Amino acid sequence: MTPLPVRLHLGSYAPTAGLDLSGVAVTGDTMFLAPDEGSALLRLRREPGGSLGWEEPEEVALTEAVALKGGPEDEVDAEGLDVVDGCLWVAGSHSAKRKRVKPGTALDEIGPRIAEVSPEKSRRVLARLPLRDGADGPRTVPAGQEVAGLGEAARLPAGKRGLWGALADDEHLGPFLGIPGKDNGFDVEGLAVREANAGGGVVLGLRGPVLRGWAVLLEVAVHADGAALVLDGVTKHFVDLEGLGVRDLARDGDDLLVLAGPTMVLDGPARVVRLRGAASAALPPAITAGEVEVVTEVAVGRGCDRPEGLAVLPEGLLVLHDTPAPHRLDGDHLVGDLWPAAM
Repeated sequence: MTPLPVRLHLGSYAPTAGLDLSGVAVTGDTMFLAPDEGSALLRLRREPGGSLGWEEPEEVALTEAVALKGGPEDEVDAEGLDVVDGCLWVAGSHSAKRKRVKPGTALDEIGPRIAEVSPEKSRRVLARLPLRDGADGPRTVPAGQEVAGLGEAARLPAGKRGLWGALADDEHLGPFLGIPGKDNGFDVEGLAVREANAGGGVVLGLRGPVLRGWAVLLEVAVHADGAALVLDGVTKHFVDLEGLGVRDLARDGDDLLVLAGPTMVLDGPARVVRLRGAASAALPPAITAGEVEVVTEVAVGRGCDRPEGLAVLPEGLLVLHDTPAPHRLDGDHLVGDLWPAAM
């Protein structure tokens, strides 16, 4: 089945200006996007009249919406987004970064350049942002400001009392914490919040590491205490995605959808798979390949068009791409793919 085009009016944030997108969440007629760099999200509204198009965005500065260490220039690398029970959840990649080799780099400089690895502590973000409903849909509020029934914005600590500290001595993931994400190191790329009757945990999908072909889902139990999220526990779940990692997560009724793709810098394969009941029932310790239902294979380009964002719309499944191919760029618009709900 051929996907339908979805046009996102990104204005000055369009990929032609060098911006890539890494995460998406939709609630009603409001869409939140996570750019691949910086410390801000984008908020879009659906064009009127039931259109598949989305209007020009406004910026949501995370440093204004939740207490973050550092400034606007520090990269959060937001990757996972979900909206549930009136709150927007945001996860940074938590990954270390290896220096990029730019085109034209002298051959004798490549080795020293890729030897440089930085821990990127600003990426260690897991935050819950309450949304206030307005005439034009839900919006975040300034840090410290409460929304009735939801409280104020809260985030998990980035150090020993957070996810990093909980995994430091983990037998599976601890050795990968300091390895850059694109080297099969620790890299959060998807987020979905499960129903309260299923434990209410925040599920994080890892692009890496992939361990002997098995991808990892982390269920993170937290509770809010003022402006802090308090970590109550972390549970690992292994999924046989046939060597692929998690590039995004989305809830679809009782099911959890996984956008699966390579952990390394490769052009594919990529596919959307369904984990039946995984959004409403307890997750098992492991899910075998036979229990993973392929929804659709997703085409990728050569050096471009890498599927990176997944969201459920009333019309079907929306897939957005990192490093979009030229046919996805139309001035200040980005074109995504919508797989009809009949799938």
